[in-house]
Amino acid sequence: MLDVQAMKSLSQQITQVMPWVQGIRSDQQYDELLALMDELVEDYDANQVLIELLFPVLQEYEETAERFKTFNQRIEELDPGIAMLRLLIDQHSLTQSDFQQEIGGKSLVSQILSGKRSLTLGHIRALSKRFGVPAAMFV
Repeated sequence: MLDVQAMKSLSQQITQVMPWVQGIRSDQQYDELLALMDELVEDYDANQVLIELLFPVLQEYEETAERFKTFNQRIEELDPGIAMLRLLIDQHSLTQSDFQQEIGGKSLVSQILSGKRSLTLGHIRALSKRFGVPAAMFV
């Protein structure tokens, strides 16, 4: 049988300790929750339930807060293929010349990154294979 009184008491305790659990109401609360999440992910397995409880709170704030409005608009406007290619370049410290096998010469890579040309299905398959990411990440 459910102990409703115990759940109510626990809910009140959680709200007192983590006021942002019902929604972030300030930049300070966001920063506090972000710092907590950084600490919790250090031992993901032990903190998985709490992380999964708090992640949607962060996500909701980041999707609706005024401070992220410009960033979110830019992300929505990005071509997923270009965004993924830029991410790979950044994560692997690559240059435009490093994609000869998958895309072609530096000039073609530059045209793709500037939006003048698009990644072809062949490019996507080759990039997917090289970096071990699903092809869907480019679409």
